[in-house]
Amino acid sequence: MKLAILSRAPQAYSTQRLRAAAEQRGHQVKVLDTLRFAIDLSGPEPDLQYRGRPLSDYDAVLPRIGNSVTYYGTAVVRQFEQMDVFTPNTANGITNSRDKLRANQILSRHNIGMPATAFVRNRADVRPAIERVGGAPVVIKLLEGTQGIGVILAPEVKVAEAIIETLHSTKQNVLIQRFIKESRGRDIRALVVGDRVVAAMRRSASGDEFRSNVHRGGTVEAVELTPEFEQAAVRSAQIMGLRVAGVDMLEGDEGPLVMEVNSSPGLEGIETATKLDVAGAIVDHIANQVAFPEIDVRQRLTVSTGYGVAELVVHGGADLVGTTLGDSGLSERDITVLTLHRGTTVIPNPRRSVELQAEDRLLCFGKLEEMRSMIPERRRRRAKVRKLPKQPIPES
Repeated sequence: MKLAILSRAPQAYSTQRLRAAAEQRGHQVKVLDTLRFAIDLSGPEPDLQYRGRPLSDYDAVLPRIGNSVTYYGTAVVRQFEQMDVFTPNTANGITNSRDKLRANQILSRHNIGMPATAFVRNRADVRPAIERVGGAPVVIKLLEGTQGIGVILAPEVKVAEAIIETLHSTKQNVLIQRFIKESRGRDIRALVVGDRVVAAMRRSASGDEFRSNVHRGGTVEAVELTPEFEQAAVRSAQIMGLRVAGVDMLEGDEGPLVMEVNSSPGLEGIETATKLDVAGAIVDHIANQVAFPEIDVRQRLTVSTGYGVAELVVHGGADLVGTTLGDSGLSERDITVLTLHRGTTVIPNPRRSVELQAEDRLLCFGKLEEMRSMIPERRRRRAKVRKLPKQPIPES
């Protein structure tokens, strides 16, 4: 396999370990500076230039995109995708994970446990938002902070309001998040590769510091995850479109609470704590996947006139409940079910014998006209129950 590692820090521990792991396995590997690429859209096919010359062929690319070059870096990754070069982390996945608000919005749609979070801009909305997440103390986060930078614990409501007002005055966007006191300054970092957790560690804050990041002086130790925590980590990475990710979770009273999904996780801390060859696991996964390059499925499937991708929901009173996919009549309407979502379970390429249940969600490809007729009305907010009027029955 010929592998390119996109990194602006060739001497960093993670970059060196990934390169060494690839070379030890007999692969060709080069570390390429992300900012030295030029995207070439002048020819009949998408292409890339590197240092002013046409880029040679690569089987796979492993992005290590820094926060400061996210926009350009993801553009380069997207171009590799258009060239059908395999990447474990898609450009969309990297972009989504970098924006804490966007990541929380995506994960919340899929029933991933997270600390209660609010996002507001108007000063009058700050105090109600703090109350909604559980009141003070409250955690305030910059949307694009890393390594614990831009994460502040406000012990009182007035302090929180002052901090948020100051940040807003400097054009900063912030999240207001519930403080999970039972975590006691600890969190778990799970390193997800493909569909499994290959290593996990518990990070503990030092002294009075509530942030457990190693860069803030925190300590680390290897930890065995319960199936509940492992499933939360893997599902979070998959939902974000990342096959290599560091998933940070708090140990809440009711189970794992996902804080962040990192698309370029550092390897030094977790390899030191666990003594496991995490870099090797990443390289092995890429080598096993190079024959299946990541593609934008929606883009590819919607180029046919009149056809597209849609999600159909099986409502409780629908005629489809209790019938099998084979007897549902979907195939006769030129609709193919790609994936069936049932609660937290995902059934890819479901068989015709699968019996449909209420609230199943079917990801389908087919005729748009047929699917539009089956898409339910949009969900509406539950109507608020008003107070009884002073004169319930008007006089006649």
